[in-house]
Amino acid sequence: MRRIDVWVVGLGTVGRWLLRRLGPEGDAPLSRHGLAARVVGAGNARDGFVHRSDGLDTGLLLELLDAGRPISEHPGAERWGDSLDGLAATRADVLAEVSASPRSDGEPGAAHMREALGRGIPVVTSNKWPVALHGVELSELAATQGTAFRAESTVMSGTPVLSTLSDGVAGATVTAVRGVLSATVNFILSRMAEGDRYDEALARAQRAGLAERDPAADVDGHDETAKAMILAGLVFGSQLRPGDVACTSLGELDPGEVEAVAGGGARLRSVTSIERGTDGASLTARVRPEGLQRDDPLWGVDGSENAVVCSADPIGKVTVTGPGAGPALAGQGVLSDLIVVATRGRA
Repeated sequence: MRRIDVWVVGLGTVGRWLLRRLGPEGDAPLSRHGLAARVVGAGNARDGFVHRSDGLDTGLLLELLDAGRPISEHPGAERWGDSLDGLAATRADVLAEVSASPRSDGEPGAAHMREALGRGIPVVTSNKWPVALHGVELSELAATQGTAFRAESTVMSGTPVLSTLSDGVAGATVTAVRGVLSATVNFILSRMAEGDRYDEALARAQRAGLAERDPAADVDGHDETAKAMILAGLVFGSQLRPGDVACTSLGELDPGEVEAVAGGGARLRSVTSIERGTDGASLTARVRPEGLQRDDPLWGVDGSENAVVCSADPIGKVTVTGPGAGPALAGQGVLSDLIVVATRGRA
């Protein structure tokens, strides 16, 4: 049994899910791969970072978090007021960066990842905006240091889409990717097709817990824009900025257009697409509602389901379909990445 020491930065729903899986009670998934994990460092924005070289008590950490008490109360642990300082002062075999960083700059998540990768320590993450804004840089830093950078949970949560589009089609040339990547937007468009006004459909989504009180990330396409940028960076190797992705907000939709699409037998879905230009280097990226016909692989995507269709030469089209949201799914994607880097000898 090989032991790996793990830092976990970000102790929200995904981070707590990981603490349960990486603790003594959740070792089964790891032991099947000949691994045992020990969480030696943990941090969040509120409490800073704690470290114990012989392992933190994950059960106690969860009790403190659930009670709203600071993780700095963990006995016998070294403490830093900032996670970046704690990472720089300690050592682990892998960083699980599962915090939430804003779309303005992706910080502090990006700095946490640079700190680990710059020391040759693998990073696995569910933190979307650092990867969207800096994915190519982080991938190149990992390659330079001979270590791993994996971000499966940033697109379609725990459904293995990024690994399929990188490892699974290695050697092929990806020419285009199209996907339905927002369950919230799916729901709203379905309600509009059934006659709801946009504001009515949005209110239903909020009551169902699918849309936040401030729904801009979904309805204005910010979340799908980030996923387009991640796909561009990690699949095509091209770093895009938010302004490079042409995005149509749901609020801009003409109700008459929705009725026309529904009346013609099509299904209206928000489609994220990235296409390689004829020069082989440039990319065109879009997020916009499209009317899909029955012969389109994305036509049947509904509810919380997401899907991506990859066109690659000489393979043709490959479709990956699966659930695209939820803390357990996001945690599973991070855990899967962690197992991959550990079993490949890079953690």
